[in-house]
Amino acid sequence: MSHGSAPRPATARKSAGLSGRVRIPGDKSISHRSFMFGGLASGETRITGLLEGEDVINTGRAMQAMGARIRKEGEQWVIEGTGNGALLAPDAPLDFGNAGTGVRLTMGLVGTYDFHSTFIGDASLSKRPMGRVLDPLREMGVQVSASAGDRLPVTLRGGTPSAIRYRVPMASAQVKSAVLLAGLNTPGITTVIEPVMTRDHTEKMLQGFGAALSVDTDKDGVRTIRLEGRGRLTGQVIDVPGDPSSTAFPLVAALIAPDSDITILNVLMNPTRTGLILTLQEMGADIEVLNARLAGGEDVADLRVRHSELKGVAVPEERGPSMIDEYPVLAVAACFAEGTTVMKGLEELRVKESDRLSAVANGLKLNGADCDEGKDFLVVRGRPDGKGLGNAAGDKVSTHLDHRIAMSFLVMGLAAEHPVTIDDAAMIATSFPEFMPLMTGLGAWIEEVRE
Repeated sequence: MSHGSAPRPATARKSAGLSGRVRIPGDKSISHRSFMFGGLASGETRITGLLEGEDVINTGRAMQAMGARIRKEGEQWVIEGTGNGALLAPDAPLDFGNAGTGVRLTMGLVGTYDFHSTFIGDASLSKRPMGRVLDPLREMGVQVSASAGDRLPVTLRGGTPSAIRYRVPMASAQVKSAVLLAGLNTPGITTVIEPVMTRDHTEKMLQGFGAALSVDTDKDGVRTIRLEGRGRLTGQVIDVPGDPSSTAFPLVAALIAPDSDITILNVLMNPTRTGLILTLQEMGADIEVLNARLAGGEDVADLRVRHSELKGVAVPEERGPSMIDEYPVLAVAACFAEGTTVMKGLEELRVKESDRLSAVANGLKLNGADCDEGKDFLVVRGRPDGKGLGNAAGDKVSTHLDHRIAMSFLVMGLAAEHPVTIDDAAMIATSFPEFMPLMTGLGAWIEEVRE
């Protein structure tokens, strides 16, 4: 895939009876961090189940450019790290393509080092705001040179960083993680205060690699995370569980396509990531959690999912951080639910790979859905039988180079009366390269459009 190449439209058509057992590719968040922490730790890290999407591979290349040695042996990735504090100055700008997580976390990891590092990305990533990460780095003493609006390209230089006490102003695992990673190469105790808990993979994995990190939660749920800088990290063996954000697409497809019954294996069930499953269950979804277990300190389970008659709900606003990437496909599920689904507190969607809130609303309207978009909310009124949904004329949903918009609307087409067509499926490879064969293997009717 290249964002400069010709788009590859795709169409999804009504499909019944999805069936089979599938294993979802590795979790994207954990995969990014596996490359980063393995590249930084002393000794050898071995990773199985890594998500080999373009975003994660770009993070691996950045770590290679700063001295980590990374190779693949069969199904395992093997990393020989530099040791904490021993990254090397990159010879060229670090190109993260479309990887927002990769670029923001690596800015934190590298910014405190006493060398220049420049970060670049594709057209989509270059529009996304970086100030939320750059502001705390500035407080730590990092020199920042950025494009207008704190956007890429960004050049950083550290030198004599200072530990800070930072209260995260929005629910963002990326900001929290960037500050903690900056603290790895900073003397003293770096403290992050998190009023609303977000995905906690950084904390868990840093502890696993040997960082001196503690977490305290008060009676109001406010978390205080303390990290002692310049400690030793040691290589680990990591088995990456399946990505719940990628799981969302076959899961919703099975719920809305009649007579479907599928099993999804090895899904990460970290409580900070299961908001979509909880919401769908409240809507009446038949999702059975099987073989719940612990793997590498994370909750993992298999999910049996059957076609269900869904009902609209009001999604609690405070659930947003645990399902922020899943709102587009939840909106698709809501199109096939009886009644109205109300989603609030969605302002974060406007600064994702695209303005996801507008992209979802415009795509739904193009395909006959009854919805209202506000500054930070989306209301969808469903049609359980799918009548009138889709676009018989073949008008294409604008994906705006956003993989989750692309996959969500292909899922919509599997239960709509008319086909649903997207303008480009190429960027799906950034997060879920196996999406097309996995879905068609379950019985979904999805095909690329030859123009």
